[in-house]
Amino acid sequence: MSDSKDKQKYMDRMKERNEERSTVRKIVAIVLISLAALLIISVIVGFLYIRSSLQPVDPQDNSQIKVEIPIGSSTSQIATILEDNGVIKNELIFRLYTKFNNETGFQAGNYQFTASMTHDEIIDSLKEGKLIKEPAVTITIPEGRNMEQIAELYAKEFDFTKEEFLEKVNNEDYLNELIEKYPELLSEDILNEDLRYALEGYLFSTTYQYEVENPELEEVIEDMLQATQEVIVQHKEQIEERDLTVHEALTMASLLENEARTAESRKRIAGVFYNRIEEDMMLQTDPTVLYALGEHKDRVLYEDLEVDSPYNTYQNKGLPVGPISSFNRNSLEAALNPVESEYLYFLADQEGEIYYSETLKEHNKLKKEHINKDDE
Repeated sequence: MSDSKDKQKYMDRMKERNEERSTVRKIVAIVLISLAALLIISVIVGFLYIRSSLQPVDPQDNSQIKVEIPIGSSTSQIATILEDNGVIKNELIFRLYTKFNNETGFQAGNYQFTASMTHDEIIDSLKEGKLIKEPAVTITIPEGRNMEQIAELYAKEFDFTKEEFLEKVNNEDYLNELIEKYPELLSEDILNEDLRYALEGYLFSTTYQYEVENPELEEVIEDMLQATQEVIVQHKEQIEERDLTVHEALTMASLLENEARTAESRKRIAGVFYNRIEEDMMLQTDPTVLYALGEHKDRVLYEDLEVDSPYNTYQNKGLPVGPISSFNRNSLEAALNPVESEYLYFLADQEGEIYYSETLKEHNKLKKEHINKDDE
């Protein structure tokens, strides 16, 4: 009798366990089916969302939308501007679309779009630079120009004077406004009282276009700052890796701009400069003396080397107090990617050929052979 009861209990427990297993299997199956359904739905929704985002905002709306693309704008910034103005539906999708299709070379300017334009039509316009109208004034600022030279170039084209330009770039209240407006570029380094011009080296050399014949002075300055900030943002990680501030990176770039003509020689000279700084030696670069003197000379004399100035690298160790001119993009790249060597000296002959040496003895020998040979 007892065996029969035990057997029945055992059968009941087995039945319960089988029912529990069946229930668990059903739950697992339901969960898996639900997850699969959610995944499929998500894929479908995502596909429909992307397809919708790639369509024109309104295929029937051909009204004109005026859009300004500032100089130096990145693809990300352009996408944001287009979405904010109702030209595209989604900036992220636009960025992914341009990246997937390897679309680059977008140009700054004032454009006229419509809500009915496709992504391809918008991209073609940006690449071809189809503006609303031709600019009233186009002005090119060559690389390596200092603040006074830049002021002179603008004063010849616009109503403000060279003196007004120079006064504006040193106005402390205005500088503080700019520091807040361009945080990736400007810092309190530009407020150093030893600087001749606070924004020296911060105004990017390129071609600028203006719709009006006489733009505001602030617009001119800030167009140049925006262009420089865009370049700096692209190299921010490298600047930090070299343990430099933006101010130091621009200062080094300006020295290289004035010391050499080619991208490769700028990289080699950058390596020499960093070696000298590491050895606690003065850089002794002539362009800083000329900047300290405030004049152009074909040849720096020994007496010039005595000029008392925080820019004079024959009197002060390390980098000068600030940049001495604007820079070419490859000068900045050279400052961040120097050619490593053991060289501590270099000199250039009248043809621009540069000779490097590791010791002062070698340097003096090269100097006698290539620089002072006519004095013998």
